[in-house]
Amino acid sequence: MLEKTFTPAEMEARLYAQWEARGFFKPGHKPKAEPFTIVIPPPNVTGSLHMGHALNNTIQDILVRFARMRGRDVLWQPGTDHAGIATQMVVERLLLKENKTDRRSMGREAFLKRVWAWKEESGGTISRQLRRLGASCDWSRERFTMDEGLSKAVLKVFVQLYKEGLIYKDKRLVNWDPKLLTAISDLEVVQKEVKGNLWHLRYPIEGTDEFIVVATTRPETMLGDSAVAVHRENEKLKHLIGKFVRLPLVGRLIPIVGDDYADPEKGTGAVKITPAHDFNDFEVGKRHDLKQINVLDQFGKMLLAGNADFLEASDVPAETMALHGLDRFEARKRIVEMFEAQGLLDKIEPHTYQVPHGDRSDVVIEPWLTEQWYVNAAELAKPAIAAVERGETSFVPKNWEKTYFEWMRNIQPWCISRQLWWGHQIPAWYYFNKDKIDLTAFNNVLESGRLIDMSQFGVSVAESEEEALKEIATQFPGKELRIVEHERQAIGLIQESRGQILGVWRDEDVLDTWFSSALWPFSTLGWPEETPELKRHYKTDVLVTGFDIIFFWVARMMMMGLHFMQEVPFHTVYIHALVRDEKGQKMSKSKGNVIDPLELIDAYGADALRFTLAAMAAQGRDIKLAKARVEGYRNFGTKLWNAARFAEMNGVAHDPNYDPLAARVTVNRWIAGETARTEAKVRQALDEYKFNEAAGALYQFVWNVFCDWYLELIKPILTGADEAAKAETRATTAWVMDQILLLLHPFMPFVTEELWQQTGTRKQWLIVSGWPVYKGLGDAAADAEMEWAIRFISEVRSVRAEMNVPAGAKIACVLVSANSETRRRADAWENEIMRLARLSSITFEEQVPKASAQIVLDEATVALPLEGVIDFAAEKARLAKELEKIAKDTAAIDGRLNNPGFAAKAPPEVLEESRERKAELEARKVKVDEALARLG
Repeated sequence: MLEKTFTPAEMEARLYAQWEARGFFKPGHKPKAEPFTIVIPPPNVTGSLHMGHALNNTIQDILVRFARMRGRDVLWQPGTDHAGIATQMVVERLLLKENKTDRRSMGREAFLKRVWAWKEESGGTISRQLRRLGASCDWSRERFTMDEGLSKAVLKVFVQLYKEGLIYKDKRLVNWDPKLLTAISDLEVVQKEVKGNLWHLRYPIEGTDEFIVVATTRPETMLGDSAVAVHRENEKLKHLIGKFVRLPLVGRLIPIVGDDYADPEKGTGAVKITPAHDFNDFEVGKRHDLKQINVLDQFGKMLLAGNADFLEASDVPAETMALHGLDRFEARKRIVEMFEAQGLLDKIEPHTYQVPHGDRSDVVIEPWLTEQWYVNAAELAKPAIAAVERGETSFVPKNWEKTYFEWMRNIQPWCISRQLWWGHQIPAWYYFNKDKIDLTAFNNVLESGRLIDMSQFGVSVAESEEEALKEIATQFPGKELRIVEHERQAIGLIQESRGQILGVWRDEDVLDTWFSSALWPFSTLGWPEETPELKRHYKTDVLVTGFDIIFFWVARMMMMGLHFMQEVPFHTVYIHALVRDEKGQKMSKSKGNVIDPLELIDAYGADALRFTLAAMAAQGRDIKLAKARVEGYRNFGTKLWNAARFAEMNGVAHDPNYDPLAARVTVNRWIAGETARTEAKVRQALDEYKFNEAAGALYQFVWNVFCDWYLELIKPILTGADEAAKAETRATTAWVMDQILLLLHPFMPFVTEELWQQTGTRKQWLIVSGWPVYKGLGDAAADAEMEWAIRFISEVRSVRAEMNVPAGAKIACVLVSANSETRRRADAWENEIMRLARLSSITFEEQVPKASAQIVLDEATVALPLEGVIDFAAEKARLAKELEKIAKDTAAIDGRLNNPGFAAKAPPEVLEESRERKAELEARKVKVDEALARLG
């Protein structure tokens, strides 16, 4: 006996534990079946479930459960990412709070032990939360990007790419975080709007009394200028190309170069070029072979003393050298003061602009010239571009392929090194080249705080320390090799042993987290070992992810998969949209509009949240999520539960031998056909990744067709005297309920499984039951009959509502000019129509009675005499007043939308809300016009 109240909390935890314990999530149950594989986008081990995770994993679970029911051998591979910088920061904050210490005081080995301990204690939070969502991953195969197997894969890939010349060291600009002291990826940079200044600086043109004016938001970087650029077609300035300026405060002569980067319409038309401190300037510098002069250290302080590049070819004034060691922002103030004192400050303009900040440190990021490890991404991108061009991998929606191609065809070298401790330590071992070593100069570099010029070192890249030492030993026969922690110890060894002991130390840096993530589709399956899982489940089927990591993750998985597996990692990439708040604004803690999915699950159940997200997941359209929507779909689950209770109370029971093709009662033949049509819609929509259409078809069928119509229409049969019709209807109802549970299971797994278990004796659990396949269902005559009856009732109900007919009033109905078929149908369905449309009678006439609302029903007219039921004059006045308000509100919206200022400045979500409101008003106007027309 079903409980009266549907309570998700107890049911969800119990069912999930039973599914997992019975091994339903594991592949291998159908060894001869076609495999279906999805790798989960590994959430950060530091993370907890947010709404983006909820959407992403709901979509994956729908696909996985759908494939499992269709007979595929399913593997949904779970795991988490070690999240280098995020995890390191979490543990460092803990250390500071608990022990008042930091990682450098602890030392690398002790710190890493503490991080691993934290991971074991707290790193499983998000995996537990995904279980609450209903994610049917094979948790027995859960991987971690730093577990032993994946670490082995990372080492092999790094070494192989290095030996192939596709990994190398280079000195280039990176996003440098001067607080965390590491390079960071573009994804870890957030742009913040800042109200600052645009300083216009006058640079003297050598050999003349003229000046060229450049504008900058970062005056402190001018000490590193190596050119001024103007556009070749700038009529006012192009005559200066080839001349030189004397750089103020420094005295260095720098050229004026012609380059398209300088926009004649922007600023002064001249641009200062600082290749070591600006990404665009770096590219200009390469085109013109300009010197790269770094004037900041890793802490964001001025680096002038001992800086050979800065001091070369100029006698820098003492006042400028006094800036050495100043913080960059303090130096900015001083430099502006010095320009003003020398009469070289042209003007200052207030300027609002975007400034890059570290997403975790919240400090201004510095484009900084430093030596790092890089991947030759351009070379690896070529086959990845070609694979998408050939259709081996497709994007859904397809427009994201354009984004993929744009990124890939303009790809830059990928900086893969990070100055952190938590992560995959780079497998490179250094030693001094004995012919190049200059210990005095080297010690000076160490003391200055600059990053070291690695040209004095030899390097061995190998999968293990043993292999590295073996390789180095061949170059230094007779020398003792000794592992040391860093270069300082190596210097000490050389000095103490008079060159007889060679210190070897490992690169301290770790790899970018995205490097190990790029191997995820094959490393999680056991590569580099040739495992049965790798052979069976690679390539995978679908990748479900957000658009923001197409470049950072999707593209890199494509590159690595093709290079190491000679095959794309997946045939389809489904890109889902963002989940925003109900007003269309992006969720953020600062706005206070973040919706916690776990709170929604606590309040409404996982099924309600899952169905909400699926129902709103239209391709290419962001989701505007409101709690009311989740509550509404919770009510949908309750509606299904109550339908099952109604069936149970009316003697409906699962009949494994029931054949819907044998049904004789019209309403039963009709509902069987509706069931088959719904299955076809759901199947096609899921095959096309149109999750909202699949959910919409199910909602329409369950709530409207089955609950609102079928169950209402069969009530007289269930209480009637025709036992054969009653038995057939009970069996049909049970069969349709079963089909609903099967079709709805991928979306709402918990309530469907619970009802499956409680409404009959089953051979197997719903989660592993087969997806329904129908043949021969659908009866055109029954469909036409039921469609007519439902349309009749619906039209009468609609008119009653439009005309403000009291809900309890039963009204007469006259069918005018009805043919014989309509008369037959009206007679056959008279009781159902009168009961459900609240009619007192149905009669047939040739003329429309006066004061009647009229409905066209095929060849006939349905007339509803309303004299004495409603006040016609008052009703006309009410509807006319509503039309006036609609016109006024529509005009106001048009005024806003047609205002260029509003359209240009209003946030996109406000514009969209205005357009939606206008569409609602226009639809309502049609209804009110129809109601007025009916009143005559």
